[in-house]
Amino acid sequence: MSEADEESVLIFMTSGPQTPQRCATPFYMATMAAVMDAEVDLVLQIDGVLLVKKGVAEGMMAKEGGKPIIDFIREATEAGVRIHVCSAALGLHDMTVDDLIEECHGVVGAAFMVERGMEAAMVLNY
Repeated sequence: MSEADEESVLIFMTSGPQTPQRCATPFYMATMAAVMDAEVDLVLQIDGVLLVKKGVAEGMMAKEGGKPIIDFIREATEAGVRIHVCSAALGLHDMTVDDLIEECHGVVGAAFMVERGMEAAMVLNY
């Protein structure tokens, strides 16, 4: 096992469209860490994967009248955050990579998540 990377953050997100009030914060925190020069990976698991399904985040807001979740996602990727989806979560929701928005950096498995978690200086869970 390698030493923790002092400037890396790993964020796991399991919340999805059924709990919109929980869906902006992980992307916001990821953006803040990235603009503070941290290497940031955000992994969407369970229902979180639905947020990067084409057409979902555009119509969602954490608060009525607030900024759409897609804006939080785009701000995160523009800041350098790498957004991944869990392969098992794709299967859980009968999705394929063709269902994902372009801001998604790809599909990862358990080995990636565990390895990044062991290397990261900070792991956040939402």
